[in-house]
Amino acid sequence: MHEPNARRRTVGSIPYTGRMMKLSRDVVGPCVAPGGSVAAVGAFDGLHRGHQALLSEVRQRAQALGCTPIVVSFEPLPRAYFSKEPVPRLSSVREKLLGFAAAGMEHTLLLRFDQALTAMAAEEFIQRVLIDRLDVREVWVGADFRFGHKRAGDVAMLERIGTAHGFAAHTMPAVSLDGERVSASRVRALLAAGNFGAVAPLLGRPFVIEGKVEYGNQLGRTLGFPTANIHLRDRVTPVQGIFAVRVGLGEGECSWPGVASLGTRPTVNQVAEPLLEVHLFDFEGDLYGHRMAVEFVAKLRDEMKFDGLDALTTQMRHDARSAREILGMNPVLIDANLAAS
Repeated sequence: MHEPNARRRTVGSIPYTGRMMKLSRDVVGPCVAPGGSVAAVGAFDGLHRGHQALLSEVRQRAQALGCTPIVVSFEPLPRAYFSKEPVPRLSSVREKLLGFAAAGMEHTLLLRFDQALTAMAAEEFIQRVLIDRLDVREVWVGADFRFGHKRAGDVAMLERIGTAHGFAAHTMPAVSLDGERVSASRVRALLAAGNFGAVAPLLGRPFVIEGKVEYGNQLGRTLGFPTANIHLRDRVTPVQGIFAVRVGLGEGECSWPGVASLGTRPTVNQVAEPLLEVHLFDFEGDLYGHRMAVEFVAKLRDEMKFDGLDALTTQMRHDARSAREILGMNPVLIDANLAAS
């Protein structure tokens, strides 16, 4: 039986039940946890197993102390804010927030990482955010966590100021898998290499990109491969190329087989921002305006530029056949199309 006032949702292919989570964006404002809080602080890109362990500890400690479990995070991601080059990220803001709710967080303070925040002294961050805004009783961070102007704040500072103001600072031991630390950078490298099998244990789930299906130029339909399109806009992903995928529609599991392209379409109508185009095998229906989750199963090849639509269409048929085989489907229909062409 579900808890009263609980809502059931789906994050990618993971159904979960969780209470409504509140969201705040500003440093300035009333205390969001008058009864005290236990807080996790970090970027939390991808919500891998290390992040999950930290959030689980925060939830349990908050329950033990009768406090509100809260997560403090930042958008844009700090490393992206300081980088001169586009920085790949593992999850969208929406996916990250849904992940926080799934982990049992009751409130997220999603601070705008901008010039004002980067200029804030570490001591001021502790006072204004952790003490005034959160009434924090315990704060949990990674061992290498740094914060404040010129990254002057660290765990030692949190411990020292916490002793004076009545809160405790804790670090979460790193989670290791196969003798190597679970980290967002490790996940990004594996995704870039198309090694989705190695990624799933690090995330505790398959890698999924979720979004709303939008209208395209319908070129795929004229070539015999109608696609559902998700525009990633300014989100940069480490995943690029052609893939065998499984798709979740609405609240469903990622079970519908398909083939997908993620890139800029260099052959025709090249786009400036990354576009995820998914052809669902043997599907009939209108997906425009619906949310769709795309689970990446295997990489087929890199994106490439072809010499005209005929060469592109032939390659698309071969890609579809390969994807069907990988996903355990009968490739006979594709073979028939090839023979007829």
